[in-house]
Amino acid sequence: MRTTPARRTALAAAVAGAAVVTLAGPAAAHVTVQPGSVPQGGYTAVAFRVPDESDTASTVKLEVSLPMDHPLASVRIQPLPGWTAVLEKSKLDKPLSSHGKDITEAVSKITWTADAGTKIVPGQFQEFRVSLGAMPTDTDKLTFKALQTYDNGEVVRWIEEAKEGQPEPAKPAPVLTLTKAADASGSAAPAADHHASQDASGDKAAAKSDDSTARTLGVVGIVVGVIGAALGVAGLRRKSGSTS
Repeated sequence: MRTTPARRTALAAAVAGAAVVTLAGPAAAHVTVQPGSVPQGGYTAVAFRVPDESDTASTVKLEVSLPMDHPLASVRIQPLPGWTAVLEKSKLDKPLSSHGKDITEAVSKITWTADAGTKIVPGQFQEFRVSLGAMPTDTDKLTFKALQTYDNGEVVRWIEEAKEGQPEPAKPAPVLTLTKAADASGSAAPAADHHASQDASGDKAAAKSDDSTARTLGVVGIVVGVIGAALGVAGLRRKSGSTS
């Protein structure tokens, strides 16, 4: 059977797609923190996304260690039905100043344990949400080492830190990238203005989208009108020709 150019193209695309899925699979299965980046200096909500990688066992426990070299003054968890969360605190070598107060201890570890009848089964994932702040301004990333426990007793240690110029480790720790918050002039923007600037940007984008939509509808209306007029003229000409 001869293979047509179109069929060869489709076959090549299918093979390439399968390769992409195969390569992307292992990376997507890592325990990660979402979103992957947030501005420095502000408060934010993140989620630790935990996929179940086993074919036979289910995830029943997640332990996340918070970086004590850059402690966070505020750590709050979002209740998750079917899971019990416990926060552990550790003494700080150097007090942390927050809203005019000295913080002498900070949350160093969060443990989520599945209640009876709850688990992350093979082929599924769960997100564990946390509110954190204020983000430090003297580093560009925070590393959260995590332990994932399965109901067969296996513990996967997501604690390996990536090194520049080296391949990604097999069990990388979740990393949250911290970016400089900048205003319109390019200078660092106050943390409190971050959400306001996001809202303003969203309003401008929405307005631009509405304006584009209106223009598009206007052009479509004109084209439809021209076509209708042309059809009407043609119809009159045919009618005039038939009666002459």
